[in-house]
Amino acid sequence: QGQLVESGGGLVQAGGSLRLSCAASPRIFSGKVMAWYRQPPGKQRDLVASITAGGSTNYADSVKGRMTIPSDIRKNTVYLQMNDLKPENTAVYYCRSALDVGDVWGQGTQGTVSS
Repeated sequence: QGQLVESGGGLVQAGGSLRLSCAASPRIFSGKVMAWYRQPPGKQRDLVASITAGGSTNYADSVKGRMTIPSDIRKNTVYLQMNDLKPENTAVYYCRSALDVGDVWGQGTQGTVSS
């Protein structure tokens, strides 16, 4: 089905920023919805932000005003811009594409926020 490849994770101090990238094959990038999820240590995986093929965006309440999900059609890439990061934002961040035939997930990228 193709693949999603996340990158951009790393270690940042509280109050800092990270920009995650999710590069997709053209078929995967054409999914109905592309989204970012995160899974903190020992916790469930939750939705952070999503963007539809039409450009509509949706954000978890906890990240509104601090995170955005821009995309670049020319590069088949979706980003997660994370600002004013907090230690509780430490997680593995996953990219997902919702296709008619099912979901495709990336392998995840670790984002760690130190206090």
